Formats: sequence, structure tokens, C-alpha cells
Amino acid sequence: MSETDPKARGIMLKRLRQEHQATVEQAQQLLKEQKAFRREMCKVIRDESKPVPEIAELTGLPADQILWHITALKTYDLIVEDGMCGEYYRYQVAEGAKI
Repeated sequence: MSETDPKARGIMLKRLRQEHQATVEQAQQLLKEQKAFRREMCKVIRDESKPVPEIAELTGLPADQILWHITALKTYDLIVEDGMCGEYYRYQVAEGAKI
């Protein structure tokens, strides 16, 4: 197969998806759940910054998972720290970020 042959590449990818269907479906489901989690979390910090405990309280999502997702989103500058609230950093969706 030539690296530039799109038809052969498409056939190969289709075959791989069929061979690994269970793994592909599992990965797709995980990504879907992560997107839903992040969407729910970002709703409450889109317009106003909040600390992790408050985000958890407003969304009903576990604080440890919120912190994990915030850390991941900060890596890509999608969420920014916006001061402190007591002992906790306040987080807000970065200006122009589409989450």
C-alpha cells in the first residue's frame, strides 16, 4: 500500500475498525462521557469564575474528577485561574475557548 493512496488507506482503516470494534466503541463511549462531563462543568464557569468545591456543588459532579478535567483543560489554555477564594483557586473558561 502506498502512503499516498487514500483508497487503500480507507480500506485498511475500515478493516482495523471492524477488527477492533469493541475497543473502538469503548473509546467512543469514553470520549462521549468526557465531553458531557466537561460541558456540564464549563456551563457554571463560563461567565463567572468559581472554586472546585462550588463547581462540584452546583453540578453534582465529583470534585476530584472536576479537578482532573480542569488540569487537563488548563494544559491547553481552555480554562484559566482567576484569583483565589479562601484556600482554593477560582477557575473560569478562557476567553474565546470553545468547550
